[in-house]
Amino acid sequence: MIQSLRAPVALVALAVCACAVSGCGAPTGLDDGGAAPPMAAQPSPQPLWPNWTEGARERPGAGESAGKQPPPSPLPGGPEVPSAGLAAVDPYEVLRADPRTKALGRREKIHRPGRPGIRPPVLRDLTGDGSPELVVSADLESGRTVMAVYTARDGKVVPVLYTVGKRLAVETVGTDLVVRSGADDGAEQAVRYRWDGARLASVSDIKTYKRDDSAAPAPDGGP
Repeated sequence: MIQSLRAPVALVALAVCACAVSGCGAPTGLDDGGAAPPMAAQPSPQPLWPNWTEGARERPGAGESAGKQPPPSPLPGGPEVPSAGLAAVDPYEVLRADPRTKALGRREKIHRPGRPGIRPPVLRDLTGDGSPELVVSADLESGRTVMAVYTARDGKVVPVLYTVGKRLAVETVGTDLVVRSGADDGAEQAVRYRWDGARLASVSDIKTYKRDDSAAPAPDGGP
C-alpha cells in the first residue's frame, strides 16, 4: 500500500519542480522581459544670442503669412554659395543683397543689447539636411529688431524667414526655431517655426498670461 502511494507523490513533486523552473503559477504573472529599451533624449532649447535671451518681452512682428505660397526665390544679385556652404559666405553681403535688409548691411556688429547694430551672425541647421542656415539679426534705434534666415539652394542664397519685433530672444529646439517675446497685452509669447520643405513656417503661437496676485485676498481675510 505504501509503495502504491509513492508513485503519485513523486509525480506531484516533479510537477511542482517543473512549474518552479518555468515560472508558471507566479501569483503576479510577471516575468523578466529583458532589458528596457533606452529612452531617447529630448532636445533642449539652445539660445542663438544668449545675451538677448533674458528680458526680451516685446511682441515680434508678423512672419510669413499663412496660406499657400510659392517657394521663396534666391536673392537677386546675391553671393554665390560655395561647396563649403553658407559658412563661407559674407553675411553682410547677404544682407545687402536682400531688399528687405539692404539698409542694415553697413551697420556695425554688437555683442550685447543696449545699442543698435548687427548681432553676431549664427549658423544653425534648421532644415535637417546637415547644412546650417544663416541667421542674422539687427537691433535698430527705434527699439525694434529685424531677423532674417537664409538657406542655400543650388549655389544660391534663399531667404526662408523674415520677422520684425522688439528685443527678440531666439533659440533652437532640435531643428525648430523659437522666437520668444512679450505681446502687447502683457502676455508671454513664443512663436515656433519649422521647416516645411520650402521655408520656415509658423507651427505654433502660444501666449502665457502671468498671474496677477495684486487682487488676491490677504491670508488673514483682509483686503
